[in-house]
Amino acid sequence: MTTTVWGTTVADHNDPNSVNSIFSDVDVSAADVYDMFGYPSDATDEEKVVLALTFAAVPEAGVFDTDMLYRLQVNPHARSVRPGTDEWSLSALSRYFDAMRDHYLGQRHAAEIRVTVDSSGTATVRFSDFPGGSFTTRVHTNEVTSIRAPSGAEITAYLGGRDDAFFNDLTGFFRSINYAPQFYHVPMARQDLRELPIPKTLLELEGNSLFNYNPEIPEHGHGVKLDLPPGPYTWEGDSFAKDADGNYRFVYSGMDAQAGKNVNAIILEVPLSFLTERPEEERVVNVWGESWVLKASSKIETIPDDPLWLENPVALLRRRGLDDELQRYKLVDTVGQPFADAGLSEREDSRQLGANNFWLAPAFVRRLAHLGWGFGPSVTALGLASAFDHDNSPVSVHKKYATAAAAFPRGRKLIFQELRMPDDSWNKNRLDIPLRRPFEIFIPNVCAIDVDTTGTWPFGRRPEDQVATRFLSMFLDMGAPLGTSGYSVETLGDQALWDGAKITPRTPPNPLHNDTPFLTEFPYLAPAW
Repeated sequence: MTTTVWGTTVADHNDPNSVNSIFSDVDVSAADVYDMFGYPSDATDEEKVVLALTFAAVPEAGVFDTDMLYRLQVNPHARSVRPGTDEWSLSALSRYFDAMRDHYLGQRHAAEIRVTVDSSGTATVRFSDFPGGSFTTRVHTNEVTSIRAPSGAEITAYLGGRDDAFFNDLTGFFRSINYAPQFYHVPMARQDLRELPIPKTLLELEGNSLFNYNPEIPEHGHGVKLDLPPGPYTWEGDSFAKDADGNYRFVYSGMDAQAGKNVNAIILEVPLSFLTERPEEERVVNVWGESWVLKASSKIETIPDDPLWLENPVALLRRRGLDDELQRYKLVDTVGQPFADAGLSEREDSRQLGANNFWLAPAFVRRLAHLGWGFGPSVTALGLASAFDHDNSPVSVHKKYATAAAAFPRGRKLIFQELRMPDDSWNKNRLDIPLRRPFEIFIPNVCAIDVDTTGTWPFGRRPEDQVATRFLSMFLDMGAPLGTSGYSVETLGDQALWDGAKITPRTPPNPLHNDTPFLTEFPYLAPAW
């Protein structure tokens, strides 16, 4: 058995498989978009929003790949009014998905920002179909620049290298889903060797030798990969692992897998009045990012030059709207919500649809139930209340569903429950804003910035948000009692919870802070290392 140490490769964030460098035969690609941040600016002169798209620093931090086009799509709208009766049914869920389809395939198209960079390091930035005007400008990379729109609006921009703002124990996440490419040499073509048919879990499974922590190889999965031993790649145990003191072992270590790593970024601070002609009414700004690569570059050949168009009718409709410039590129990656791709869409190339991911709704319901059978028993074993109905299973179960109808009864509460916030500080204007629910967070796959809030997830996404831990909080029963304050999206990030748990290590699943503090002024993300 051989080992490999790869200390310079950037670990993946939310990738399509074709640019997922976790595979042994895939290189890091500038087409790999990482994170979409969006939140109301703290500026006091006028209402603004901050938009930040990060992606792989290829060829290096501050130097952009000239074969790439990056695209931010922006769709402001009024805050939705929740129906007076709250129906937790599959038909109600279907009506919501239909409404999202009608909205995003309707008459009103998203405005967009496109960025390309030439070999001199000069970026061409095109703003199209905004109420504040359509125009094109050129700016230098790695400099803070002020851009004046035809309307007179001042847009602050930075395009260049920064410290990676994603602070997350990626190895722990991959251990929780028994994802072999993080730990073993697996080529992209071996779809059968990605998520192995072992139960998802937050606690190590007794006898799961492929993925349990091995003190003899402590860096396994943290930069060290092994040859995958012969199968079978299943698990036949019936309990969570415990040490001599009766402690479970956490699959998470709380280590920041992105510490000391850089990204390239497009960061903009934009007046709300530039984005919408009705800023008093349209208080939610939906944004999502995309990467496109020149077809003539012959890069990322595993994605055909016309991806998706023959695979689903939604993509065919989108193709009809492509202009001459986009016809020369092919879509590679999209990003809106953290973990919408990595956690729910399994990084499939054909699922890079951004706001148009409503056709994935049945897969979304099935996938949440599959994760629930793994994470739900883990939550219960720790003495916490689970939102997923797992029949009080004493250990995680590997179970998949063929239909959404079969999966839905198990995940009904998880899908419909409101995700409680730890306090009221998020609601800065003290308005009647409903708490968000998982189904409306992930479909459509957008960063939905509510400008009457602080923009903390799920009302946007601020750099300081620990979104990976908040994602896991969906599997908690938000309506159950816990201490004096109940459950919230911050429960699993509370060190006091883990101090009292029968578990090792006693740490929140993910680091609570970035490796480098964020800035209090534009461009907000820390400088590159």
